[in-house]
Amino acid sequence: MPARLPLEGFKVLELGHYIAGPFAARLLADMGAEVIKIEPPEGDPHRGWGSQVNGHAVWFSIHGRNKLCVSLDLKSEDGREKVKRIAARADALIENFRPGYLERIGLGPEVLQAINPKLTIARVSGFGQDGPYRDKPAFGSIGEAMGGIRHLTATPGVTEHPPPRCGVSISDDIAGLYAAMSVLGCAWATKANPEAKGRVVDVDLVSSIFSLMEGMLPEYGLFGWVRQPQGAALPTAAPTNTYLCADGKWLCVGGNSDAIYRRLMTVVGREDLGADPRLQTNIGRCANVAEIDAAIGAWTRTLPAAEAERLLEAAEVPVSRLYDMKDCAEDPHFRARRTVMEVRDPLLDRTLLHPAPAFRFDGVEPPEMVRWTAPAVGAHNHHVFNELLAEKA
Repeated sequence: MPARLPLEGFKVLELGHYIAGPFAARLLADMGAEVIKIEPPEGDPHRGWGSQVNGHAVWFSIHGRNKLCVSLDLKSEDGREKVKRIAARADALIENFRPGYLERIGLGPEVLQAINPKLTIARVSGFGQDGPYRDKPAFGSIGEAMGGIRHLTATPGVTEHPPPRCGVSISDDIAGLYAAMSVLGCAWATKANPEAKGRVVDVDLVSSIFSLMEGMLPEYGLFGWVRQPQGAALPTAAPTNTYLCADGKWLCVGGNSDAIYRRLMTVVGREDLGADPRLQTNIGRCANVAEIDAAIGAWTRTLPAAEAERLLEAAEVPVSRLYDMKDCAEDPHFRARRTVMEVRDPLLDRTLLHPAPAFRFDGVEPPEMVRWTAPAVGAHNHHVFNELLAEKA
C-alpha cells in the first residue's frame, strides 16, 4: 500500500530553535516526515512565547506538532554522541544556530557528513554562512529591515511613525519555506543519483526577504529607480488598493486586468473611466491611478463593506473585506476546506483551533495530517533512544 503522505519514511533531524528552522521542519513533518526535534533540557525558548494554558504556549502546539521531541545537552559529550547517532540514520538535518556554532561543538557538516555521506544539511541564519555580516546576530525584524520590505510598508508622506512590520515573523517563515524546499530538492538529487552525496544548503533571513523584491533590483540597476512606499497600492498594477467603506471597514479590491477593470468601473458607476482610451491598459492605469482610486473610493464610502463586497463579487471583481482572526476562524470557506481545524491538545488539555497545512494531497483529509500536537520537552526520549536507536536514554 503506498504511503498516504508523501514524506512518510523521510527522516529529519531538527537542531533549530525559535522560528525559521523549526518552521521548515514542521512543513516536512506535516507532509509525513519523521522529524526528531532536539531541544535543550529546559526546552526550546519558543515554548515560552505568547499566551499560555497550563504553563504551555498555545502557539507551540502548532510549532511543534507532528515532531518527536527529544531533550539533549549539546554541550555534553553524551548529547553530541546521541546527535551523531540520530544524524547517521537521517536523510536531512535542519539547523538555525549562528554560523560556526555547530563547528565549535564538534557537530559541523564535515563531522556529520563523514558519518552519513548522504545527509543533506540545511543551515538557516540571519546573514548566511559567509560574508562580512556572517557573525552578526539577527532576528526576523532585521531580515525585514535589510531585505527591503520594511521600507515598502511605510505610509507615503508619514515620517513621524516607523514603517510597520506585517505582524508575523515573515522573514523566518520565508526562510523556513526556502529551507524546506531546498531540502526536498537535495533529497531528490540523492535519490535520483545513487552516487550523489548530501549537500549543505545555506539560507539566510535577509536574502529570503530580498528575493521577494520582484523587479526592484533591475529597475535600480537600469534606471536608478528606488521604489518608494505606496501604502496599500502597488506601482506596477492598477487599480489594486484598499478602500474605506461607509461603516468604517476596509475593502481590498483588485481590478488590475483590462476586462476586470471595465467591470469594476461599471459597478462603481463610472463607465466613462471604463471606456477611457487612456485607461485600457495596465500601463495607462498606473499612470492615472489617483483618478481611478478616487472614483472607487468615492463609491465604497457610500456603502457598508459587506454590501460593496457583494456587488463586486456579483461582477466577478476580486474583492475581500480585511479579515481579522475572528473572521478567518468563522468563515464558511475556511471551515468547509478545514483550513481551520479543531484539534485536541493533551498537553494543554484543550481543544484548539489549528491552521491546516497549506498543501493538500488527494486521499488525505487535512485533520489526518496533524498526527499529534506539540509534545512536552523530552516526551520522546525513550522512543528515540530505546527504540529508534536501540540505546538507553
